[in-house]
Amino acid sequence: MKDLFMENLITWIRAHDTTLWWLASGSVIIFVGGLILVPLLVARIPHDYFAHEERPPTPWSNQHWFVQMLLLVVKNILGVVLLLLGIAMLLLPGQGLLSILMGIMLLNFPGKFQLERWFVRRPAVLRSINWLRGKANQDPLLLP
Repeated sequence: MKDLFMENLITWIRAHDTTLWWLASGSVIIFVGGLILVPLLVARIPHDYFAHEERPPTPWSNQHWFVQMLLLVVKNILGVVLLLLGIAMLLLPGQGLLSILMGIMLLNFPGKFQLERWFVRRPAVLRSINWLRGKANQDPLLLP
């Protein structure tokens, strides 16, 4: 029984080797990109961003409406792609939880700012974020 399973698994892997290489490559790119982008993005958060009851205006909120919509659509498409890849990487090799988290942070949905504030208020998360901000010579995040 075990030998039959292994034969079927090897046959399946050989039949889908190109797909598995693409998934592995995407996983490496997301992992390295996360290692590079997460500290940069955390350092760019204004120190009082989470101190407000409402989300502060975005940097592109004064742009033409077409540019705003284009950026919103691109950001949400990237968020959906990262979310789906993250779900796939829960079963396949890769940084599934990190990809899911990055995807959720890119998506726009009601209650997202409250979810972000709840997440940042976790002591371990806040310590990690402020540690990264300290490495970038940024002030710690202010919370209400």
